[in-house]
Amino acid sequence: MARVRMRDVAEHAGVSVRTVSNVVSGYPHVSPETRAKVQRSLDELGYRMDYMARGLRSGRTGFIALAVPYLAEPYFAELAQAVIRAAGRRGITVLVEATAGDSEVERRILEGGLTNVADGVLLSALTLPATDGAAARPDFPLVMLGEHSVGDQFPRVGIDNVAAARTAVEHLLEQGCRRIVALGRNGSENGRQRTEGYQQAMSAARVRRVNWLVAPVDDWTREQGCAAVGELLEGDGPLPDAIFAFNDALAVGALRALDASGVRVPEDVAVAGIDDIQESAYTHPPLTSIAPDLDVIAERALTLLEEQTQRRTGPQDPVRPGAEGPAGAEDPGTEPATARREATPFRLVVRESSLRRPASA
Repeated sequence: MARVRMRDVAEHAGVSVRTVSNVVSGYPHVSPETRAKVQRSLDELGYRMDYMARGLRSGRTGFIALAVPYLAEPYFAELAQAVIRAAGRRGITVLVEATAGDSEVERRILEGGLTNVADGVLLSALTLPATDGAAARPDFPLVMLGEHSVGDQFPRVGIDNVAAARTAVEHLLEQGCRRIVALGRNGSENGRQRTEGYQQAMSAARVRRVNWLVAPVDDWTREQGCAAVGELLEGDGPLPDAIFAFNDALAVGALRALDASGVRVPEDVAVAGIDDIQESAYTHPPLTSIAPDLDVIAERALTLLEEQTQRRTGPQDPVRPGAEGPAGAEDPGTEPATARREATPFRLVVRESSLRRPASA
């Protein structure tokens, strides 16, 4: 079967080839009626973009890479879905890479290991040292996701970890909890910041230091959360009255350990986490959690990536391919502006796992 060309679509829709190009490339100045008519022809004829040809003309492939530690962990799977949705609205295809939290894999990506197939990279690093020698400004568009930093020269998008942790612990304190366990310290930057938020809330509430409890783990998984809380319950000390888990996977594991030991939640021990993964609404009892706005994270990260791409290749103008950008546009070779940190919104979602007092209280 012969490949459908842009000219074929133009003839089918009764418009010019340039108009079809504008619609395919996402050019905004096309009337809704014309765009709908062209899209119907694209769908009926089964037109597919020739990414290789477009890349030769524009210097772009139409692909970006998203590198996350794990796809089996719900937060990163849901983050990937948010990025894919946002990229789809921009006509961009996302290639997903799982690094397994391996610092060598993260370093290779930072050094350009995915740029042979992608215009830019969104990287959620986990273990790459903040002072790593590879952390020079890369020669390709890159945005960091989350709070793990490998250099201030990289733009980053994510929630304020300290504020998020502080908010969760303040909620537990408002429920009358005082002997609160911080579940999740592991030496990572995220762990350090969430520990700081925990400490700020406990200090502001003037909780005695003897009640500042920490349960360290190696990884933020259900298994580690269950094991750490199981050990805590087997100890000789008094039972904590709350657990603040550094992510929801740890919190789910904590709920399992508490249930296995006959500990009631929230009557005996209240539990709260961070991430508000979809699973959290269906645990027993449903889990209180800090909910980051993943859609906002994805949109802002893609905007920062696109800004860098335009500085290197120039604005993509589907009306006049190869023409100069608009007046005042930066030269394609211009270095990116000073990297900035985009703090995205979050909210506390209160569910039964932490409600030890009536809502009216």
